[in-house]
Amino acid sequence: MIQRILRYAVAASLLLPASLSLTSCGSSKDTRSQMVVSVNDQRMLLVRDGKPVKQYVVSTSKFGIGSKNGSNYTPLGQMEVARKIGGGYPAGAVFKSRRPTGEVIQPNAPGRDPIVGRIMWLHGKEAQNSNTFKRCVYIHGTPEEWRLGTPASYGCVRMSMKDVVDLYDRIGEGAEVRIMRGSLLETWAGQEYARKHSPQLLEGYAQL
Repeated sequence: MIQRILRYAVAASLLLPASLSLTSCGSSKDTRSQMVVSVNDQRMLLVRDGKPVKQYVVSTSKFGIGSKNGSNYTPLGQMEVARKIGGGYPAGAVFKSRRPTGEVIQPNAPGRDPIVGRIMWLHGKEAQNSNTFKRCVYIHGTPEEWRLGTPASYGCVRMSMKDVVDLYDRIGEGAEVRIMRGSLLETWAGQEYARKHSPQLLEGYAQL
């Protein structure tokens, strides 16, 4: 364990200057993937070519929703993944200011709440959320996996270490992100996913 931590500490010390991007170069824009995040459900649905692929448990902000500067709110509306950061590092790698510190921690490490694993930095595409990138709103991993499924973040969309790596590997920069107040079942893709994987959800939703 100590040797592994030291190895990543050395790797962190050899990173590019801060003025250079940590993202991959020359990759084409991902126009096939969409992530739909429901604040109501605390779930994310990955859609590819219009078809639902996978659902993840997430956490949005514990302070609420919106785009006010300094608010720690999770923004609503249409966004996209502007940058992907962290590919190749362990799922428990700790990031500070989007750079790996060299530390690697385990899920639910006591007293720890850093950004871990992967970072997908969001860019707002609407007037109401145009400051999303400057606010440094990410999709990222969290060691506080026991909090997932409830609003617990400081504005970002949090995922488990395993899930954020899985999502990172499935999507590219430019992939669309839609964060909505309501349930995923209010979308066609959400209904289609539930029909295949959780039909009881549709029955309960119809009775609301």
